[in-house]
Amino acid sequence: MRGFTFNTTAALLCEPGAVARLGELCRSRGIARPLVVTDAGVVAAGLLVRAVQPLQAAGLTVSVFDAVVADPPERVVLAAVAEAQQADVDAVIGFGGGSSMDCAKLVALLAHSEQTLDEIYGVDRARGRRLPLLLIPTTAGTGSEVTAVAIVTTGEHTKAAVVAPQLLPDLALLDAQLTLGLPPAITAATGIDAMVHAIEAYTGAIGKNPYSDMLAYQALQLLGGNIRTAVAEGDNLAARQAMLLGACLAGQAFANSPVAAVHALAYPLGGRFHLSHGVSNALVLAAVMRFNSAAVADLYATLAVAAIPEFVPAASAEQSAEQFIVALEQLICDLSLPTRLSDVGIGEADLPLLAEDALLQQRLLVNNPRPLSYGDALAIYRAAL
Repeated sequence: MRGFTFNTTAALLCEPGAVARLGELCRSRGIARPLVVTDAGVVAAGLLVRAVQPLQAAGLTVSVFDAVVADPPERVVLAAVAEAQQADVDAVIGFGGGSSMDCAKLVALLAHSEQTLDEIYGVDRARGRRLPLLLIPTTAGTGSEVTAVAIVTTGEHTKAAVVAPQLLPDLALLDAQLTLGLPPAITAATGIDAMVHAIEAYTGAIGKNPYSDMLAYQALQLLGGNIRTAVAEGDNLAARQAMLLGACLAGQAFANSPVAAVHALAYPLGGRFHLSHGVSNALVLAAVMRFNSAAVADLYATLAVAAIPEFVPAASAEQSAEQFIVALEQLICDLSLPTRLSDVGIGEADLPLLAEDALLQQRLLVNNPRPLSYGDALAIYRAAL
């Protein structure tokens, strides 16, 4: 066994209704003036009050920044930092999907830092301490509450990542009651995103370790065993809590054994065609897995048993791997997500530029179990067309 390091969030609270205890959780940490970082969708859904009321009831002075948008651009992150500085907050609470949590991480890091946002892009470039940070997901997908990564949109079609241990929060709070109002399409897309996190963590070339393997396997059992119910029965609290925990476990796995080519090829779809991250992953998942199967068929065969409740292993690992891929294709179809690039308006003429963009994601591609060239990326996109 090769050596490894495993890092994760300091504390995890997994309990339906736990957001009602947010005020006491903050007071126990000496927090008096938190900033809640969220987005307009959370506000419109009536969820923000679920976080603000217990904070106010505990006597805390609450500020709110609710202008986060999907894949937040730099200007939004900097506006949130300015709000934190102006209000002289002493903690940050990320409340929402991955974008809100990513933004909150950066606010906690930059609010009292001498570094600028430009200076911390990359791996381990952040210096100093951050403000106390609590993260509360309202979707079951990104796992951002347990990852040391924040993604920022830096241009019309480009994104950059901040990767730093300071981005891991002091507390992640998983309350499935906050996800009960999610539309089926969002439940489906975020759930597939979480499943991809687990699959790529388990099969990664760099960082794969016994802890991440254990978490990824358990995550797929929870996600694969509950995603259909969570989509079809949106008020099923048990299924929702299982999805939330599954997404968290997958996040812990890929935070230590990073994602790879599925994400590398999905990012250009989001950047150029403004598709959601979960849908982008779903569109290229099967084609990437077929490309990788020659190297990790045995691992796919193992994961199939976890992810597909009714799965019956085949005579060989290669056959089981292909059956797993087919089952995932069927799952994506059954969840009413688009299954082909052509379904979302992408054509043959778009593929060369997408392949070029994908090859820029070397931070992710080095984790892929097979080396991937420009020609390989182009062929994968064609297979997904």
